[in-house]
Amino acid sequence: MSEQHFPLSDFIEYPTDEMLKRAQDNYSEIKRRHSIRKFSDRPVDKSIIEQAILAAGTAPNGANHQPWHFVAIQDPEVKSQIRQQAEAIEQAFYGGRGGEEWLDALKPLGTNANKSYLDTAPWLIAIFSQKRMNTEEGDKTNYYVHESVGIATGFLIQALHHAGLGTLTHTPKPMSFLTEICQRNPDNERPYMLLVVGYPAEDATVPEHAINKKPLNEILTVI
Repeated sequence: MSEQHFPLSDFIEYPTDEMLKRAQDNYSEIKRRHSIRKFSDRPVDKSIIEQAILAAGTAPNGANHQPWHFVAIQDPEVKSQIRQQAEAIEQAFYGGRGGEEWLDALKPLGTNANKSYLDTAPWLIAIFSQKRMNTEEGDKTNYYVHESVGIATGFLIQALHHAGLGTLTHTPKPMSFLTEICQRNPDNERPYMLLVVGYPAEDATVPEHAINKKPLNEILTVI
């Protein structure tokens, strides 16, 4: 090996019965995670967001290039700009651009072009993917970018839920306005997702349609 390697020193092995309990406990916690569309305006301390993003940064990724960048937004004016741009795109989408099949699939969720939560929630996290990384030796190509950022986003959602916060994934198409608003480099970065973060509002609801999850026998094949 051309690079130094270190012994794996922080892995913890558990007895089988404890492993099963930990797996069950994790499932019990994560199945309480729901996408919500009504948020409280209660503030959330920045340090909680920072810790969740640190967790996201541990996600596996291509060649350890870590091809992601997170922009955490709490400024009301910036959130308002994002809402204005997102709603303009969503109005076109719900006006017919989304196509009949897609719009029919969304009807049970009750979604529409009104994205008031973009103003109300205390935090928005814009997630960007990066095509290349800057090093002392110059620019290098990033690999498995889409997959890597997707895994990191999953880590982030889980970390925020574990901390006791609600989330909503928001993906208006196109999302190029986020690059400008967040002052990111359009030549190297592409908006991947906008994550809405905060406490659920007291009248927050979960659509019945969203509670229906496929059973194990439909999502697992054992060979």
